[in-house]
Amino acid sequence: MREPTSPSPSLIMVQFLVWVADRPRSYAQAMEAWRSTCPRLSVWEDAIIDGLVRIQNDPQRMVDLTERGRAVLETAKVQAS
Repeated sequence: MREPTSPSPSLIMVQFLVWVADRPRSYAQAMEAWRSTCPRLSVWEDAIIDGLVRIQNDPQRMVDLTERGRAVLETAKVQAS
């Protein structure tokens, strides 16, 4: 796992983490909603590489936040308030 690309997450990363945390999401849903061919908007890939989300090894391949992802999201919420 690499170190996060910046000390505080980008707005789009926070939006992605909020989206994942909102309700159960499958890998297919996440790919459909967040896939990008633009290397500058690789929030989905960055979240996986940074260890913020994980793909469960179940038939639906559910996506959820890791402990690190929850901490980043909580920190972003505190900073926004």
